[in-house]
Amino acid sequence: MTDTAALLTEPSTTALPSQVLPELKDIIKAAARMKDVVRRTPLQLSQYLSQRYNANILLKREDLQPVRSFKLRGAYNRIVQLTAAERARGIVCASAGNHSQGVAYSCQALGIKGTVFMPANSPQLKINKVRQFGGNKIDVVLVGNTFDEACQAAVEFQRNTGACFIHPFDDAEVISGQGTLALEILQDAPASVDLVLTPVGGGGLAAGIGTVFQARSPKTRVIGVEPEHAAALQNSLAHGANQSLASIDPFVDGASTLRVGELGYVICSRTLDSVVAVPDRLTCQALIDLYQEQAIVAELSGSLGIAALELLKEEIEGKTVVCILSGGNNDFSRFGEILQRANTSTSTTNTDYPEESAA
Repeated sequence: MTDTAALLTEPSTTALPSQVLPELKDIIKAAARMKDVVRRTPLQLSQYLSQRYNANILLKREDLQPVRSFKLRGAYNRIVQLTAAERARGIVCASAGNHSQGVAYSCQALGIKGTVFMPANSPQLKINKVRQFGGNKIDVVLVGNTFDEACQAAVEFQRNTGACFIHPFDDAEVISGQGTLALEILQDAPASVDLVLTPVGGGGLAAGIGTVFQARSPKTRVIGVEPEHAAALQNSLAHGANQSLASIDPFVDGASTLRVGELGYVICSRTLDSVVAVPDRLTCQALIDLYQEQAIVAELSGSLGIAALELLKEEIEGKTVVCILSGGNNDFSRFGEILQRANTSTSTTNTDYPEESAA
């Protein structure tokens, strides 16, 4: 089994052999495992966006999962396959957001003890949700001020205890779990899908979606969408190898990472048709429009696909487009900044530390 903790802290630049990559059959098996736990979310027609862009715009509503994001799919698929011995040792993860909630929910559902390391400055709302979903099966440890620092503590915990590390995105079973939403799209779409717009952070979600559509609907164009100031996949594809960015702006916190996963990079390079980077202004405007026009509470990373419609409006006219609304864990204490950025086109200040990626 791949040492996923090592992948997170010591990323390899070597292309991974094809036999370790998830395939369509793995995603189909994942869907069967989670059918009684993970919600089959609706593929919802957006009348507002369809009229605005003269296209058939469908939203895959992963904000309606029990933990309000797609992350439950990958976490549960990984954890449910642990052996009895692995379950007895417990699990550990590092997360500042949605992954921790998916892990906590899965631990409670499966009766497995878990430890979640979170930055000490994580929003209290997210800390409370992890504890709520995990109940007496989850211990939350607050350490450091960044995801990277929390991750280092989680890796040390794994080494000392033998707990199983659950990676947020760079794991074949996690990717297979995320890919199950693509199976649902193809089953529920009223017509053939011309384009899919998926957020990209660590690359797990995009890799799972790309795998399904390449096998089942190869004529569908799958486009990854990144924040303009954290476009790690776009940068790596331009250089022909997975690379770390020198710095990022972590404003779109669920999709801002210095480096995508090694598995995600290999799969995305083979299955995505293109990757676009959207300005924060468009992402913030999309989030506000979703709330005001459709009463949908989305998070910034979940709004990336909708934001990309503006960049692709000529290409999508008259076509059927699916936008992955990946999550709705929005902290409204940030709304003042979101509103401000929605009304400005100026660039923001970068930082040189990574945040955990939700996608």
